Amino acid sequence: MKIQRIHHVAYRCRDAKETVEWYRRHLEMDFVLAIAEDHVPSTKAPDPYMHLFLDAGNGNVLAFFEIPNSPPMGRDPNTPEWVQHIAFKVDSVATLLATKARLEAAGIAVIGPTDHTIFQSIYFFDPNGHRLELAADTATPEQMKQLDDVKWEMLEEWSRTKRAPRQAAWMHERELASKA
Repeated sequence: MKIQRIHHVAYRCRDAKETVEWYRRHLEMDFVLAIAEDHVPSTKAPDPYMHLFLDAGNGNVLAFFEIPNSPPMGRDPNTPEWVQHIAFKVDSVATLLATKARLEAAGIAVIGPTDHTIFQSIYFFDPNGHRLELAADTATPEQMKQLDDVKWEMLEEWSRTKRAPRQAAWMHERELASKA
């Protein structure tokens, strides 16, 4: 079996309507579908929910659940907030910068752009506290081949040592050199 694509990725939200309106306004996602039930279909547990679906482009769907009878939502306190995030691809660095300006004008704090060598990105939070990233690819085919050639070697070294392998250190060397 080969996976065809992600059908949808689901997260929890505090308020379904606020979430739909925020994603429509700030990320121009279309509201695709809403499903509401009083019982969870998979477990049959009595737990009313609103399940909503947003078009994230190219067949990708971002979904949210509002579950009002559950304790307030939180996050894993043992995982840094920069780790868990949803990254969306945009078409260019110009779009990235324009979106940053639009988000900041709406009062949304934005980090970046951050230069990751093979893409640039900005980071911000949705109204539910989920960290979002918008990324614009900047890699050359040669850079991607270099990374592809060392991925298994890097994974094996990391698995043994739990230290950052140096095979792709070139990605950050120019950044470090510019700070020196």
